[in-house]
Amino acid sequence: MSRSKDPNRTPSPDESAQPDSLRLIKKYPNRRLYDTCTSSYITLQEVKAMLIDAQTIKVVDAKTDEDLTRSIFLQIILEEEAGGLPLFSEAALANMIRFYGHAMQPFMGNYLEKNIQQFLDMQTQLAQQSQHMSPEVWAQFLANPAGGLPSLVGSYTQQSNQMMMQLQEQMLKAMGLKR
Repeated sequence: MSRSKDPNRTPSPDESAQPDSLRLIKKYPNRRLYDTCTSSYITLQEVKAMLIDAQTIKVVDAKTDEDLTRSIFLQIILEEEAGGLPLFSEAALANMIRFYGHAMQPFMGNYLEKNIQQFLDMQTQLAQQSQHMSPEVWAQFLANPAGGLPSLVGSYTQQSNQMMMQLQEQMLKAMGLKR
């Protein structure tokens, strides 16, 4: 990963106003990405690594300051989906496309976002619980049908069902209907 300094860099007033936790990335017309925190050019893979490290990133067009964050994130997803083991099946992608322009679109986006966050929380909880487990205890944890992983997944499923009920309530309220 070679990084090079931008010789023409002049810090803008916007950069000094950015919070320390936000990584501002500028995209130049030549498709290069410039990290204003490190004053160097970076690759899309480095942006992905920052996201994996839970850094908050904002990508803007270097000339217009247009927010390009979503398009860069989608580009990373596209490369990942095309590259190895895809996260989304064709059926899941087709169903997601069907929600665009549908009255349910705002509800579905919110539902998916909350569900993914819940799944990440469950994953974090599982990682914390398994830090001090020996391989033998870990095997018992996974195999125990009365507790362990099944109960954690069951809790996630219950929370997901609650979110679906909340989504349904929001939809009815938005339509002016009562249950």
